[in-house]
Amino acid sequence: MSAGWTRMIHRDALRAKGRAVLRRGGKQIVLFHTADGVFACNNRCPHEGYPLREGNLDGCTLTCNWHNWKFDLKTGANHFGGDRLRVYPVSLRDGDIWINLSDPPREQRRSAIMANLRDAFDDHVYDRIAREIARLRLAGGGAADAVIAAIGWSHERFEYGWTHAYAGAADWLALHDEHDGEPEIQLVCLLESVGHMADDCLREGHFPFTEDSRPYDEDGFVAALEDEDEDLAVTYLRGALDLGLGFAGLERGLLRGALAHYANFGHCLIYAVKAGRLIERLGDGVATPLLLSLTRSLVYARREDKIPEFRYYAQALADWGRGGTAGAALEPGDFEGLNAKNAMKLTSRHGAADGLALYGALLAANATHMLRYDMAYQNYIDRPIRDNVGWLDFTHAITFANAVRLAAEKYPELWPAGLLQMACFSGRNAAYTDANLDDGRWRIDDREGFFESAIVSLFDHGRDQYIVSVHFLKTLLAAREELRADPDGPAAPPLAAALHRLTHETLKRKHTLRTARQAMEFVAHDG
Repeated sequence: MSAGWTRMIHRDALRAKGRAVLRRGGKQIVLFHTADGVFACNNRCPHEGYPLREGNLDGCTLTCNWHNWKFDLKTGANHFGGDRLRVYPVSLRDGDIWINLSDPPREQRRSAIMANLRDAFDDHVYDRIAREIARLRLAGGGAADAVIAAIGWSHERFEYGWTHAYAGAADWLALHDEHDGEPEIQLVCLLESVGHMADDCLREGHFPFTEDSRPYDEDGFVAALEDEDEDLAVTYLRGALDLGLGFAGLERGLLRGALAHYANFGHCLIYAVKAGRLIERLGDGVATPLLLSLTRSLVYARREDKIPEFRYYAQALADWGRGGTAGAALEPGDFEGLNAKNAMKLTSRHGAADGLALYGALLAANATHMLRYDMAYQNYIDRPIRDNVGWLDFTHAITFANAVRLAAEKYPELWPAGLLQMACFSGRNAAYTDANLDDGRWRIDDREGFFESAIVSLFDHGRDQYIVSVHFLKTLLAAREELRADPDGPAAPPLAAALHRLTHETLKRKHTLRTARQAMEFVAHDG
């Protein structure tokens, strides 16, 4: 016989037993003698590995009794809807049963795996996504092929554009690359990336983008974002991509649009920066879906600078650098107790100062506020909705700051908007701090050791909500990057301490009684 065929057992012996398990090529193969013929498949159920020789046989349908998965022994199809069963061609020769153990061509295997991964993705079956990515790697697939595919499957299912899933993918891939030679850790990084995207678009509809295109004009693109005109903004974007501009040609316009407002609590800028990193890591093939979705995010972003708490922003930006206090360096403590308006006023008056110096003071102020977060606020059940403040509100200030530095160092004209929005974070969060907190217990000396340990904990984080684990991920990597950029700056001690406290304190995510009370109060007044 041709290569790949292996003698297994004499047909009479199998007929007498009905079924038999034999080891060949490092595999456990189970053979069944039925009225419809002889069938061969892996003995390990593709779900959790239980022995299929113990299953029930009804014609050509084999049932694994552990979880009632049912397989067609002719095709390997799973009637339950999960992983397919590997079946093998069978041949009878001189009374002996032979099976072909050779693998299909690599591209055929990869295509089948990607189809199975899509099934798992559409239903967000976490453990099956893990198995399919592991199979893809075993079949010689690229390390990030699953992430690239998931971006393609999800980008038109996010009705309002980017979610934390894409931003998190940029950081998970960074950790993936830091752990070369550790396949288990690398699988965690890919699994968390793909699983988060699957969860965020689960049961979501399909929201296609216009296919129209026009010559790219940066000012026109930014104006379309400002006017919340998705179709027009997308036509400019497609025009840029048609010209081959890519992210590099679009970056400044995207950053301008992201910082035009204190938008989505800083997420617009964070997402714009992460888009560049994802495209750099995964290649230009993901540029179109990622930038389409990002553009949609910028169009639909909330504009918090239009609400009373942050409404002074436009005036502060117009007054930037007119205070004549460039020579008086700001200290982090100068922001203590200031509300958003006064924090912006102070920042604007010092606008003529060096951007990085102002940045260091504001980063330190925001890190200090995070370090001193008054955790009583996550346990209150009798306060108004505006006081629903938790750890994640403080982590946003750090990830946003990191994005500000990266954007403004490349495009210095962005410093005023970025720094004023950091002041918005400072002013907003200052009200929810505990000035009497003993923060000395959280100070750390071995910062690199702390971050190494904290990042290792991410690989088995145990948090069932992606939104929580991804905030730990993004904040740790952003803080580590800032500490490495300026290890002796004013922000270094409080930033490291804040992360130390974050990783050790509790984080309450579900507020049942508070939600019920606030709902009753609301409807009592407004029906």
